[in-house]
Amino acid sequence: MFTTRLISGIVLVILALVVVGQGGALLLVTSAVISCIGLFELYRVTKMQDKLLGAVGYGAGLAYYVLLWYGQGQYFNLLVISALMLFMAIYVITFPKYGTEQVTVAFFGIFYVAIMFSYLYQTRMMTDGKYLVWLIFLSSWGCDTCAYCVGMLFGRHKMAPVLSPKKSIEGAVGGVAGAVLLGIIYSAIFGGYMAEVENPMVACPIACGISAVISQIGDLAASAIKRNHGVKDYGKLIPGHGGILDRFDSMLFTAPAIYFALTFLR
Repeated sequence: MFTTRLISGIVLVILALVVVGQGGALLLVTSAVISCIGLFELYRVTKMQDKLLGAVGYGAGLAYYVLLWYGQGQYFNLLVISALMLFMAIYVITFPKYGTEQVTVAFFGIFYVAIMFSYLYQTRMMTDGKYLVWLIFLSSWGCDTCAYCVGMLFGRHKMAPVLSPKKSIEGAVGGVAGAVLLGIIYSAIFGGYMAEVENPMVACPIACGISAVISQIGDLAASAIKRNHGVKDYGKLIPGHGGILDRFDSMLFTAPAIYFALTFLR
């Protein structure tokens, strides 16, 4: 199991280096595909992955990325409101085929998966994005790794005993501290290449710290959804890791966190 997980992790890192490093259309298309798979996994929890509600959700998610590519942000609200109206129309026309929870999750998924994950692409497309985008991974996967190590060594107090018994307060603090440290190291190495960040040695660690706190909320939120529906993993797409949402659960939160933190800190 460990070997499988390790190999999958290495493959993911290599793919991330290639796709995120390239940016542009490759990253946008990859993000759109990952978002659709993530939506499928989320919708499967409420048994609507192959239903009309799910199809509308996939369509709205893809339409969002098309608007993003063409820089038509002024139509985002129109897209979201139209999707909601369509969900409600399907709900009332087919009543009682779908429950209110299914309609709510269908709409929620557009924000939770497609829109939030898109901030990986949006951060990459910022000025200095080819350097700043990696803070998303440092504050997500770096926080996870540091939290795990510190929790194993010093964990005594449970952070969420019902939801995630293995997570400790000490591990959470260690994860945030580790992310901040990684931000300091990263800015010391690459800060000189950042043309639009006034003080990388301050902005990067702060952004990583904020994002690391939020990443743990994302991790626990994904676990809560699974527990509510009696699901162990969202899928089996990534050997040793589970599904897309199992691997990228915290990144759904760190991507927008890094984007907006840097927007204000620059």
